[in-house]
Amino acid sequence: MSTITERPATGGAPTAGTKADREVSRRADVAARIRAYVALTKPRIVELLLITTVPTMMLAADGLPSLWLVGVVLLGGSLAAGAANVLNCYIDRDIDQLMQRTRRRPLPTHTVAPRSALVFGLVLAAVSVTLMAVFTNWLATALTLAAIVYYDVVYTMWLKRNTSQNTFWGGICGSAPVLIGWAAVTGSLAPQAWGLFAVVFFWQLPHFYALAIKFKDDYRRAGIPMLPVVASIRRVNLEIVLYTWLTVLVSVLLWPLGMGLVYGVTALAVGGMFIVESHRLSRRAGRGEPLKPMRLFHWSITYLTILFAAVAVDALL
Repeated sequence: MSTITERPATGGAPTAGTKADREVSRRADVAARIRAYVALTKPRIVELLLITTVPTMMLAADGLPSLWLVGVVLLGGSLAAGAANVLNCYIDRDIDQLMQRTRRRPLPTHTVAPRSALVFGLVLAAVSVTLMAVFTNWLATALTLAAIVYYDVVYTMWLKRNTSQNTFWGGICGSAPVLIGWAAVTGSLAPQAWGLFAVVFFWQLPHFYALAIKFKDDYRRAGIPMLPVVASIRRVNLEIVLYTWLTVLVSVLLWPLGMGLVYGVTALAVGGMFIVESHRLSRRAGRGEPLKPMRLFHWSITYLTILFAAVAVDALL
């Protein structure tokens, strides 16, 4: 008596299953590719820039500006910042693969080809500038284009690799969204706009110096002369304290320039806390204790968010 052994059929459901698996795999690849391109834009940095833009527009409009205009500036600003960041990743692809903090970015991991990243960044830049040109005014458009060019050509290609003052001068493009937002509403730049620009400009120094302390070995490995790489920790902490005080001083000096009570009280309160945290970092360094620079880094983000939230509240009152 023989035993009949049945073999699985080669057609039917298994074939459908194989096609389904291929479709799932294809969709996963597409999703991964989209995430990689989004990662090139550094969305967390874009989000931080936009925190300052909307309150500035509200202050310029002395209330709520046109929601259409806000939407256009947010979209155009996001695309412009994203474009600058993508082009930054393209230019810095040689050093990003040397740094632990950046080696998992899409270009060092070869998730996105350099040429594709370059085209993507240029397209984003063109779309952002065109959007601003069509729907805002010449000043806001010129500032948007200038910010992209400054960040990628002046800062990334020149300052970052050649001077320890790269963070100082690089702060110009990081502060540009304030001017762009104000210009989009009014077509001009008033003292308040320049004051808020100065707040963000000085704020960036303790913010980024704290990050550079954390990753100074990365920057040294890549040959980038960030201040913590080329100067003593005492010098770095001195500059952190100095620029924190300047940030708070400028924010308080804005109070008499038409800012309201909510802003003034907030500037004093959170500014005092910002100063205290910067001095804590300096004291820890002086005592030879663990520095914990990311405490100041994260608190600086909280400071800027609360301060500009107060700008928005005062604009509505």
